[in-house]
Amino acid sequence: MSYPQTYRPYRAKSLPIAYILWFFLGIFGVHHFYLGKVGRGLLYLFTAGIFGIGWIVDLFTLPAQTRQVNTQRALGF
Repeated sequence: MSYPQTYRPYRAKSLPIAYILWFFLGIFGVHHFYLGKVGRGLLYLFTAGIFGIGWIVDLFTLPAQTRQVNTQRALGF
């Protein structure tokens, strides 16, 4: 039995919101939870942003992460 494919609109994740979450709550991984990366968010939550190093790395990689999440959501992954 085949079910019809339904269109599920998605809302693109916002880079400015991701940076605001990163700045204020990034040490707890809140920006990763916002982007839908629950595993990485839990890792940051329990290790204080991988001891602060991951938090700093995210300063430079957050635009690429946001683009990747938005592309995956647009393609339906």
